[in-house]
Parts: sequence; C-alpha cells; structure tokens
Amino acid sequence: MSHDVSGLTMLGQQTALPTSPETAVLERVPNPHPGTPYCVRFVQPEFTSLCPLTGQPDFAHLVIDYIPGDWLVESKSLKLYLGSFRNHGAFHEACTVSIGKRLAELLSPGWLRIGGYWYPRGGMPIDVFYQTGEAPKGVWIPDQGVAPYRGRG
Repeated sequence: MSHDVSGLTMLGQQTALPTSPETAVLERVPNPHPGTPYCVRFVQPEFTSLCPLTGQPDFAHLVIDYIPGDWLVESKSLKLYLGSFRNHGAFHEACTVSIGKRLAELLSPGWLRIGGYWYPRGGMPIDVFYQTGEAPKGVWIPDQGVAPYRGRG
C-alpha cells in the first residue's frame, strides 16, 4: 500500500516547536480506509499551557478520539501543535475546545471528541469535554480511561 505524503512539510524534517497555536501548522494525510468506520485515539498525558492571568503552568491529560472521514491528522504536526500551547496563556475551556474545533475543521471527521482532564488549580480540577455530535453506532469507541480526580483520598 502506498502512502501519499505529498504536501507534508514536517514529516522526516527537523521542525521547531511553533511559537503559538495560531501559528502552528496542522497537516493531514488521506485516510487509507475511507468509508470504513473506525476510531482513532491520541493521548497527550503531559499537555501544558499557561494561566492567562498568573502565567503559571497548567497541566492536563488530553484524550482525542475521532472517526475519520477522508483525512487523518498527521501525528507529528499534532504533537507540535499541542506543544505550541506550552507558552500560550488560555483558560482550560479555551484550550480544550479550540483544539477540538481546529481538528474538526481540518479533518471533517465523521465524529470527534476531546476530553481535557486538567490537574487541580487552587485545589479544584476542571475537566472539559467537547464533541461534534452523537457518536455513530457500530463503531467501538472505548471509554477515555481517565479516572476522576480523587486527590489523596
């Protein structure tokens, strides 16, 4: 099976971390199984952004699931895009939902969801969830597998 990688600018190249999510380039490749419903999952357990008010780092465990249409996200570009939030000031809700919307716009997937499981700030974790609609029937979509935050007890 041949893989069409024409037009990709990062794969196989040394690529610097983008300075912001707005300047980060997300790339896509053709789905090798168009018309076959299946789920793709990306997990980023060490996602980092900055509090827009204090500049202090915030940490999250992100889980992204999607049912591809004609396109797959190229994983190196996704890693660099997620890394571009490292010095970006935004609230948890803004980060999580903007990632979901940007991927949905790029891929036009059959369905997409993102779970942002944020570590506590001020003693309170904030979990943020976004999806593009109802999950399609007949596709195995596992639970995201992130336990609710329990602290020390």
